[in-house]
Amino acid sequence: MSVIYDRVALIGLGLIASSMGHAMKRHGLAGHVAGHAKSEATRSAALEIGFCQSVHATAAEAVRDADLVVLAVPVGAMGEVAAAIAPYLKPGATVTDVGSVKQAVVAEVAPHLPAGVQFIPGHPLAGTEHSGPHSGFASLFENRWCILTPPAAADPHAVARLRALWEAMGANVDEMDAAHHDLVLAVVSHTPHLIAYTMVGVADHLGQVTESEVIKYSASGFRDFTRIAASDPTMWRDVFLTNKEATLDILGRFTEELFVLQRAIRMGDGQALFDYFTRTRAIRRGVIEAGQDTAAPDFGRTKVDP
Repeated sequence: MSVIYDRVALIGLGLIASSMGHAMKRHGLAGHVAGHAKSEATRSAALEIGFCQSVHATAAEAVRDADLVVLAVPVGAMGEVAAAIAPYLKPGATVTDVGSVKQAVVAEVAPHLPAGVQFIPGHPLAGTEHSGPHSGFASLFENRWCILTPPAAADPHAVARLRALWEAMGANVDEMDAAHHDLVLAVVSHTPHLIAYTMVGVADHLGQVTESEVIKYSASGFRDFTRIAASDPTMWRDVFLTNKEATLDILGRFTEELFVLQRAIRMGDGQALFDYFTRTRAIRRGVIEAGQDTAAPDFGRTKVDP
């Protein structure tokens, strides 16, 4: 493949940014990848691992002359970072992000960016429960979806170029408006994470079940809740604070569905339970048929080396 951006700046060097660095390096998609992280240890690790060609102590230094700037920091920090880099952005550059909430990111970032800089929010629907510069790998985005939410005034050429980058890293790309993205993600990601955190919390507070029993028998289903609940707490705190309306809407619908199941169990309505589980099982089959997971008991999560 050929170079799509001469210089890319990754601001934040965790799982997604490091995976982007590995993928761009593997496929030759960037002439130079610069990086920045607040932590000196993280910056040193990024250089040692080699997914960045240069690492900088400040975000302002990292974005100089960059054709593409990727904001890969927690949603709550996006506005502060945007303000810090704005005076140093190259005219004509594209700024994107990888946050799982879009309306809040647009509100926090867009006002700081100078005229002539394209802001094209994005969200790769890929990840693991791990974080940090050592957690990334080049194949993370393969056959996963990346959603772009370009504003109406976005330059079509800039959007096409960013789409080409994600596709070259193996992702499927779709576009939608920011509000619809936040509703979709409340269904497929945010509320499921909240439920997982809650179930792990229930087990933690249930006195009749010892901690050793919870861990010993976790393969019966609890294990998969703990995988989700192991995700980065800062990121998820910011997600729920910035996508509260959509999450509360879906959480309310979840509560209504839970009441339906409670009633069926209380009334001994086996047919209602069977029919309900049959419908939901079909959704799982659809996920597998779409190539977004496998039927393997470990959910097919195999880490591929960079």
